Amino acid sequence: MTDPRPILQPLDTGPRPRDRHGRSLHDLRISVMDRCNFRCPYCMPESTYGEHFVFLRNDERLSFDEIERLARLAAQLGVSKLRLTGGEPLLRPHLDELVSRLRRIAGIDDLALTTNGVLLARQAWALREAGLDRVTISLDTLDPALFHRMSGGRGSLEEVWVGIEAAQAAGFPRGIKLNTVVQRGVNDAGLLDLVERFRGTGIVPRLIEYMDVGNRNAWSRDQVVPSRELIDRIDARWPLEALPSQYPGEVASRFRFRDGAGEIGVISSITQPFCGGCSRARLSSEGTLYTCLFATHGTDLRTPLREGASDQELLGRLREIWLQRTDRYSEERAVHRHDGSRKIEMHYIGG
Repeated sequence: MTDPRPILQPLDTGPRPRDRHGRSLHDLRISVMDRCNFRCPYCMPESTYGEHFVFLRNDERLSFDEIERLARLAAQLGVSKLRLTGGEPLLRPHLDELVSRLRRIAGIDDLALTTNGVLLARQAWALREAGLDRVTISLDTLDPALFHRMSGGRGSLEEVWVGIEAAQAAGFPRGIKLNTVVQRGVNDAGLLDLVERFRGTGIVPRLIEYMDVGNRNAWSRDQVVPSRELIDRIDARWPLEALPSQYPGEVASRFRFRDGAGEIGVISSITQPFCGGCSRARLSSEGTLYTCLFATHGTDLRTPLREGASDQELLGRLREIWLQRTDRYSEERAVHRHDGSRKIEMHYIGG
């Protein structure tokens, strides 16, 4: 699909802002939907998000016009990577239209989506045609019964497989990744089976240490499988070698199989915090900007958007938010765990 409209050029906004720890803003994650069709216990447990839970109304979520405007302003402050998240972003109607609009913003060179994959088969080609660069699919196990349990009884592994195949057929230019949250005693026993299934396919599994995101998952450090242990397990079966980072602030540590059968990544927020290189902000579906995955509060941008704030006013607000940023939760986890603060839930701002 060819979009005849011109690329939206950025304004000259001067020096790019750096936060109190000297970190630049490069990555904006945009939640387009607070709802999800899964009820994963570590994110949206059924006990809390059951049939009577009240989600946002359509008019409470940011419109595509509002999302595009904020993304364009963020690009003027240095954002070059956008990721669409949820809840489940593919529940948002006409998402390919938003992708097309974001694709036209000057300075954005990486446009990605994170999904559970169930609805991907119907939308993969339209998203690819609209300009989506890559897809990350959440997949915690290959065991159908365990998958059903880990999705809160809502998910079908077969539907995810069909979604993965559709994404492969669509041919996203920057490929496909998997996100696997590893919990000791839950799904870690099937780790090698999952890695073996995707060796040689071009799909890159990323193994994520179980994190204390939100307030609902009864997180315990005992459930964390350190990334070093995961790498040792895999290396014992298929020898690995470390790869260099592809860009400053890359979250995943990358390893390639010595036999040439692809690569894997590990995300070690618990055992090896990477706050020092964090360049990410997160925009919730109702228009609140958060500067940390573990934030306890954010800044409302929907109100000024809807009350007629100019681009310069919004740009100034975004710049000031970043300049005042001090977040380094993962490095201070032992302190934060006991201060009584309630963190924002992950389904509002993605992963």
